[in-house]
Amino acid sequence: MQSKAQTVADYLKEIPMERLPAMKRLRSTIRKHLPEGFMEAMSYGMIGYVVPHRIYPKGYHCTPELPLPFMSIASQKNGIVLYHMGLYASADLMKWFLNEYKKVSDKKPDIGKSCIRFQKPELIPFELIGTLAQQLPVADWIALYEKTFIQSKSRRTSAK
Repeated sequence: MQSKAQTVADYLKEIPMERLPAMKRLRSTIRKHLPEGFMEAMSYGMIGYVVPHRIYPKGYHCTPELPLPFMSIASQKNGIVLYHMGLYASADLMKWFLNEYKKVSDKKPDIGKSCIRFQKPELIPFELIGTLAQQLPVADWIALYEKTFIQSKSRRTSAK
């Protein structure tokens, strides 16, 4: 379920009380560690961390009028979810994250292409998420995004 909240403050008001402390701590951790240049905004009905158009005017290739997404956090039906586009774009970053996750949890992460789901807020590895947030400065994220999503898209188009 996507939120229709227009601001982060409004989004936080919608979060169930039992998840609110974890969401606030997760948000604070990301904001503390996120490299300069990223901006917090509502993005796809979640709290998002994006590359603003003033830095990357092309925007997101799927929806160019929107800024380039990087990370998002959401309170969803079954828990708190962290989305990190870099995990989807970089096998090396995913490998690093999974190796580090083993050091802080004996549980296997519930992970998809770019999402990490936490059914229990107390199992969120906040320090690791902070370290993950700082792994890709804006320029590195843009380069990885263009290499992974834009160049591969143009190769698929030209192969037809």
